[in-house]
Amino acid sequence: MVKQGVSIKQIVRKTGHSRKLVRQVVRGEQTDVFRARQSSLEPHLSWLDAQWDAGARNATDLWRRLKRQGFRGSLCVIGEWATRRRRAEKVDAENLQRVPSARTVARLMTNGRDLLSKSETVTIAAIEAGVPLLVDARMLILDFQSMIRDKAAAGLKNWLERASQSLITSFARGVTSDEAAVRAAITLPWSNGQTEGQITKLKLVKRQMYGRGKIDLLQARLVGAS
Repeated sequence: MVKQGVSIKQIVRKTGHSRKLVRQVVRGEQTDVFRARQSSLEPHLSWLDAQWDAGARNATDLWRRLKRQGFRGSLCVIGEWATRRRRAEKVDAENLQRVPSARTVARLMTNGRDLLSKSETVTIAAIEAGVPLLVDARMLILDFQSMIRDKAAAGLKNWLERASQSLITSFARGVTSDEAAVRAAITLPWSNGQTEGQITKLKLVKRQMYGRGKIDLLQARLVGAS
């Protein structure tokens, strides 16, 4: 996939392996993600992968054929390699059989890919393959987040046009109806964070008094007695 120009992020999503493992393979630091004993299998890994993909799943038969090619390892080495690969495929198949809820799908689609487990990554890969519109929606959400973080309101109009034709049409309509406020939130340095923080503090103080604090008492505790 790397030779075909596929990015590491896409490889992680398609294979279900961790970013660290994929990078090691890409850099040549590791060649077999199912390895049991790297040293003895290293010269034969490409052959084993090809035979496995062709349907040869019997470890004993693979070992005998490897022996004729000069392999000096024991049957246990091949057996461990085959078992690990078979388990990985089984885990992927079992996770894909369980249909996640819409809330779970939304969470997985918006979470960072580095925060997902292998089973969640496999699930998302299957969902994206079956529903390409979800991929577009996720990219639109990421683009909107980038606009806010980078304070780049110039791309808002183009984003609204794309979003209006996607699965997040209702969200795009809400942004359009209050576009001036959204642009101001993106470009201006002001924030209501200080106000929200004071309100949270006020609620905390009131709850410390079992919710019975009156205005004069709250004023004394927060502002100081006049």
